[in-house]
Amino acid sequence: MDARCQHKAAFDNTAQPAACCPDWMAALPDTLPLSRLSIPGTHDSLSLFGGRHLRCQSWGLEAQLAAGVRFLDVRCKLERGELRVYHLCAFQRVSLRGVLRRTLRFLRAHPGEAVLMRIKEELPVFPRPRFAARLQRCLLEESRGRLWCREEVPTLGQVRGKIVVLEALERAVLGIPYERLSISDAWNVLSLERKWARAQRHLDAAASGDPATMHLTFCSGNGLFTCPEDVARFINPQCYQHLQRCSGQLVCWGVVILDFPGAGLLQLIIESNAPGTNGGVPEAPSTPQTPQQQRGRMLQVAPLGPVSPMLRAASRVSRQTSMQKGARRSCTALRHLYVTSV
Repeated sequence: MDARCQHKAAFDNTAQPAACCPDWMAALPDTLPLSRLSIPGTHDSLSLFGGRHLRCQSWGLEAQLAAGVRFLDVRCKLERGELRVYHLCAFQRVSLRGVLRRTLRFLRAHPGEAVLMRIKEELPVFPRPRFAARLQRCLLEESRGRLWCREEVPTLGQVRGKIVVLEALERAVLGIPYERLSISDAWNVLSLERKWARAQRHLDAAASGDPATMHLTFCSGNGLFTCPEDVARFINPQCYQHLQRCSGQLVCWGVVILDFPGAGLLQLIIESNAPGTNGGVPEAPSTPQTPQQQRGRMLQVAPLGPVSPMLRAASRVSRQTSMQKGARRSCTALRHLYVTSV
């Protein structure tokens, strides 16, 4: 694929994804922990309004979910007793209740899937003491038993058809504590090259580490002399090329969080959840190596063989055809974790 096609596959600022993959988790084993999956996600997932310096996505919530996104980053402010979604000072014309209802509607239609949702109070000068109580009430009223609000990382079988809550509250536990995860989020971008280098190191740490803890790699960013769209226009193709080097191999990249993702990049992340030869998850080698340690060679993981022709076809068909056929793929994941300093 030439550079122009790669860029188009990795970065998309149009209103709808070029291909959809709404049921990619459905055939994965129930026993698979979420920490052993490669999961595509979006940063500031509902940030569609506010101008060039605040807008982070071009696809609406339903389009993101249909395209295969399974991590949502939702930022809220408590206003007049309601949790409303914001990006900085820009109201995104939706409430948290609306986001929960629409996500659960998708999960009712696709019960084999699960959606991780980070819920955060957006830039309070001082954390509002009522925020946690209001969030707890909102989750209780909207969940109807379909939210995972426990501290431990679940298996996929435990959370099919559910939202898995990741939160960052000081005194309340309403989901998996965000600070316990391995996170790379260098959001203030002064150099695009340094931003990508840090994200790449964290992706490699996820691919070579212990599978006990989730890795979240934010490939998104903003800065004084740039904006989310310009960062994504540079970073997304770099991410695509990096993941493509291990295409057809078992690699767990963790949660890969993007602005303006292209359908091709989402497909690469999804396809890395490939089945092992015996239907199980291969053990990680005793001394894992990163691509840098291998001097440019691909990760030393078990070969998968040819990528499923059906999945390759799904990435090429139109959005309408993909929506109808669902583009399913049986997958299993490899290794994960290793807290890194980035």
